[in-house]
Amino acid sequence: MGSVYLLALVALAVVLATWVWTVAMQHLVWRPYAVAKAFRRQGIRGPAYRFFVGNNEESKAMRVATADDVLDLRSHDIIRRVLPQYQAWMAAHGKVFLSWVGYRPALCVADYDMAKQILSNKTGLHSKTDPGPNIMALLGKGLVFTEGDEWARHRRVVHPAFTMDKLKMMSKTMEECAAKVIREWEARAMAAGGVAQVEVGQQFVELTANVISHTAFGSSYKEGREVFEAQRELQYIAFSTINKVHVPGLEYVPTNTNVRRWQLNRKVRSTLMAIIDERQAAAKDAKGYGNDLLGLMLEANAGKEGQRAIMSMDDIVAECKTFFFAGHDTTSHLLTWAIFLLGTHPEWQRKLREEVLRECGGVGAPLHGDALNKLKLATMVLYETLRLYGAVTMLTRTATTDMELGGMKIPKGTSTMIPIAIMHRDEEVWGADAGEFNPDRFRDGVGRAAKHPSAMLAFSVGPRACIGQDFAMLEAKATLATILRRFEFEVAPEYVHAPADFLTLQPKCGLPVLLKLL
Repeated sequence: MGSVYLLALVALAVVLATWVWTVAMQHLVWRPYAVAKAFRRQGIRGPAYRFFVGNNEESKAMRVATADDVLDLRSHDIIRRVLPQYQAWMAAHGKVFLSWVGYRPALCVADYDMAKQILSNKTGLHSKTDPGPNIMALLGKGLVFTEGDEWARHRRVVHPAFTMDKLKMMSKTMEECAAKVIREWEARAMAAGGVAQVEVGQQFVELTANVISHTAFGSSYKEGREVFEAQRELQYIAFSTINKVHVPGLEYVPTNTNVRRWQLNRKVRSTLMAIIDERQAAAKDAKGYGNDLLGLMLEANAGKEGQRAIMSMDDIVAECKTFFFAGHDTTSHLLTWAIFLLGTHPEWQRKLREEVLRECGGVGAPLHGDALNKLKLATMVLYETLRLYGAVTMLTRTATTDMELGGMKIPKGTSTMIPIAIMHRDEEVWGADAGEFNPDRFRDGVGRAAKHPSAMLAFSVGPRACIGQDFAMLEAKATLATILRRFEFEVAPEYVHAPADFLTLQPKCGLPVLLKLL
């Protein structure tokens, strides 16, 4: 009897092994071969597929080779540092080529018309690519990653919090947070004879975290800071694993990284739920949800009396994660790179200071939202900063079905990679000075800054464009105005110009700046 069971187990093992082998061969050998062949027939080529790892090792080697490169202060050629593999592959295969992220096909699309077709699609043909458990823990499954009807529900709840009239009410909070940091800089400068050296990169991270803590969570500011600290660690975890081949099921194995991610995720969720429960209790006592971003979102979610809430509490938590991380991380780097560019282009720094004093008044005059919206030159400088040093260097989508793109047949499951950092330097679209800092190109607005009306992709385009872009621009202008009214500044000699992509683009060694009191 025992031998019968043994034979049965052996037979089962053989069947399972055969099935696993067949599936593995299908995904790791036959499908890559078939996909590459299908693209070759259409004239699309690229670096050769390698079993299981695709082009990951090749890509990593190119990034390592340029990791120690240092740019001249006046050079904005960051591509060889942050996307050297795409620079090399585009030189060899053109603006549209096929590469491999592990065993998954990835079509690089550096053509503006094709990119617009992808980003403007409303039928669900191009979904957000699964970011993996680490980035999902960091950002949550909010507006950034939801699709279809679920995305529409989320947007209906979140959108009211980001209308311009609501944002203008937050300009005072933005100014107060900036003024607190500026007072510390003033004290340091006065103690040093009028000039102080400050590493502004980390200062802006702290400042924007304070702004989002106050504007998102109001009186629950301290709890918001706890979320900030946990998300910073989640960001490091996400970055350390971003270029590894995804093995299905590995996220459930209790490795040190997974266990730490689970702990941080629980901490973020419990902290946010405590804030949300407190707001809901206050609303029941007729005290309202509050006028911060969370309160506005909870009010919109509650709907009319007697109706069910539009989103679950897990959905609300996910949105809190999204706007907390996106609301401080991207804006802090926008400010850092704006200060770098103004510190290396004093003529533009003078122009902006004159505009701020003319439209907003001198030191002590409150910054109103309407006055900040009149800062045309500041807006131009910020857009040019986003063009050259946008926080996100690449947008990714996934084909949800077999489809056509620009007359080309794309198999289901193919990722489409839009290298916006490279496209923002395309001389055919942006002109011969595409690699230079020239805010004047935005004088007639974003749509007329280049030959293509959708050339500016820093906030994306189409229905999935960043909902928080007005918030980011208003905060950046409030902070710049506060600084320009008090200081002249230049980049310190110790600065090393080595932009690095740690999920978002930032100076590898920080940004030391010499601040001179006016």
